[in-house]
Amino acid sequence: MRKALRWLLALTVLIGTLSTAGAATAAQPEATGTTGTTSTDIKDQLLAIPGMSLIEEKPYPGYRFFVLNYTQPVDHRHPSKGTFQQRITVLHKDTSRPTVFYTSGYGVSTAPSRREPTQIVDGNQVSMEYRFFTPSRPEPADWTKLDIWQAASDQHRIFKALKTVYRQNWLATGISKGGMTATYYERFYPRDMDGVAAYVAPNDVKNDEDSAYDRFFTKVGTKECRDKLNAVQREALVRRGPLEKKYAAYAAENGYTFSTVGSLDKAYEAVVLDYVWGFWQYAEPADCANVPADAAHATDDAIWDSVDTISGFSAYTDQSLATYTPYYYQAGTQLGAPTVHFPYIEKKLIRYGYQPPRNFVPRSIPMKFQPGVMRDVDSWVRSHARHTVFVYGQNDPWGAERFRVGPGARDAYVFTAPGMNHGANVAGLVPDQKALATARILDWAGVASAAVQSDPAAAKPLARYDAKLDRQEPDREPMLRP
Repeated sequence: MRKALRWLLALTVLIGTLSTAGAATAAQPEATGTTGTTSTDIKDQLLAIPGMSLIEEKPYPGYRFFVLNYTQPVDHRHPSKGTFQQRITVLHKDTSRPTVFYTSGYGVSTAPSRREPTQIVDGNQVSMEYRFFTPSRPEPADWTKLDIWQAASDQHRIFKALKTVYRQNWLATGISKGGMTATYYERFYPRDMDGVAAYVAPNDVKNDEDSAYDRFFTKVGTKECRDKLNAVQREALVRRGPLEKKYAAYAAENGYTFSTVGSLDKAYEAVVLDYVWGFWQYAEPADCANVPADAAHATDDAIWDSVDTISGFSAYTDQSLATYTPYYYQAGTQLGAPTVHFPYIEKKLIRYGYQPPRNFVPRSIPMKFQPGVMRDVDSWVRSHARHTVFVYGQNDPWGAERFRVGPGARDAYVFTAPGMNHGANVAGLVPDQKALATARILDWAGVASAAVQSDPAAAKPLARYDAKLDRQEPDREPMLRP
């Protein structure tokens, strides 16, 4: 099993030459407008947008792929108070096709990739780097301007700019924090998108009430697997002394430091306490076979290797935390973060507990939590969501606190993919839900056939699966965060 929880923000996409059999319908060398007539080259159209500049263009069969900068206000309420350059990418298919607006909620990949809704509608894809993730960070950084409304306003401006080129229907999508981002965008700008597909999006309405997570961990998977994981986690704390010596040598060898979290001891415990959550977030039930079966009699190296494989001992170093400072800041000011308890571990073995986001942000950056922000979004979704599908994984801890739709929502759905983790998708739903979700996405995009409109069971992705463009891991994100 791959080390799952702390990797760079870039999406894991292999780039290469596409075989003829795997290629989607080829795009025309020149962009075609909604009338079907040949128009100005798509690159020229994009660069004609005020504030848009080209970083690079990369080839991919059947598409044009552009990495761009777009000039954004630091503060959308006061646009005159400075700007910054925000990276976006455009995977161009044809201006006559719908467009999917994707963000991970973190950085942006500069390699061509296609998210599931983009494959379903056979469309264009615009991807946005979330503000304050480098290099899309204002200088100097005024952290008070990092909030969900400012980020939604970034998307709104990008949409308005690109709608002049891509005039067909638009869908918003994202995975995990990206799914949250798509939802927040819809909450603040509900007239922009024609539909939303939000994947594994957490919804921490009450930041100080997280018992749903504790209940989840008593039921997920099999008792045998849960017991093995719990035993390894506990044993890693029992052997804190010798394993921290190993940790200190590992940190010295790699030049890792612990100023932000405060000490190697705090970092060690944080990694260990992530272990069980991390397994269910990204591993498969079959991976339980790789977990030491008798933790009490396992070697120190076996305990270390299991924790490192799942949690990653580099996670809470200054070097890793710096990449995720914008996320931790948002978790500690608006998004909220989970608190998990460990009833199978003696209290004397746990010194710090599940540490709050404040511990992972440099103290030079002020933070104050705003408890009403997530309650507002949750209330809006329950009462006003429309043309929206939420997809969760049965084995994903983040689904324990999820979005739900109420009587006021219209054409909105919440589905759970059986046996899936944080990589849950429409393709993993049971057949009738898979067909319905696919049919609704096609309809919202304006490309549902008459057959699909009359019978959702006929719904299938319009573009063939591309092993290189579509084969992606779930967005690799830090653990105490979606």
